[in-house]
Amino acid sequence: MDGLARILVIAGAALLLLGGVFWAFSRTGLGRLPGDISFSTGNVSFYMPLVSMLIVSLVLTVILNVVFRIFR
Repeated sequence: MDGLARILVIAGAALLLLGGVFWAFSRTGLGRLPGDISFSTGNVSFYMPLVSMLIVSLVLTVILNVVFRIFR
């Protein structure tokens, strides 16, 4: 059970950190980068933050690799 508790604590800390990062950088334009697809016509709107998703994926990959190397 000790391993599961450690994983849950790490996951919780990572989510807290990620939430703080999103909160801190929400005014910098994350989610409205050039490459994020936005389409609106009439009553229909479509938004896909493609570049923002790539950046978040890169950051999470680096963070998770560091965490897994520490606890290996």
